[in-house]
Amino acid sequence: MITRRHFVTSAAALFSTPIPGALLAAPTSNRSNWAGWDAQVTPAGYDPATSNPWGLNARFLPQRVEANANLTPGDIHVDAVARYLYHIADDGTAMRYGVAIARGNLYEPGTYTIRRKAKWPTWTPTAAMIKRDPNLYEQHAGGVNGGPTNPLGSRALYLFDGNRDTYLRIHGSPSPRSIGGRASSGCVRMVMAHIIDLYEHVATGSTAYLYPPEDGVSARS
Repeated sequence: MITRRHFVTSAAALFSTPIPGALLAAPTSNRSNWAGWDAQVTPAGYDPATSNPWGLNARFLPQRVEANANLTPGDIHVDAVARYLYHIADDGTAMRYGVAIARGNLYEPGTYTIRRKAKWPTWTPTAAMIKRDPNLYEQHAGGVNGGPTNPLGSRALYLFDGNRDTYLRIHGSPSPRSIGGRASSGCVRMVMAHIIDLYEHVATGSTAYLYPPEDGVSARS
């Protein structure tokens, strides 16, 4: 005879073991901290053209420059050779920022649509990243909360190919000294204070053009 006690005991044995990962809380970004984090990553008396506590080469500081003719206002162009990002204005100029690009063959030149923007985003490494470098990424498989040490930094622009998320981002970085180099796992990195400036002027639906790096140019020449 199956008693109620037997049923309860059996049910507990069947259902009490958690499924791995099922109880892990999704990473979060506390909105109440955003203003404080912005202040934390923005130098006192910040002037984009001159503030440089990061020790960057001066050419990587934001500058207003003349844009090439016939470029669409609002679009972004990433010159992977010079390590510049240009945001095109509607008066024939562009704001130019220094960036870092992906290391090795992880950089993916192409034409993308910015379909999402986020302040102090959360971050979760992709399965490919974990497989490629488990010692670095496996510990973060459950995701990382938003904040100044998050790999996506203060702001992120999400690049899509049609409706497909490419998992490529233009984002702030807690490693500003990487600007000018090749450091990321596919994304375009910026100084966090710089992308805070850029973010407010970028509309979703804008196009981002990522041009080939120096090795890609050499391969075609």
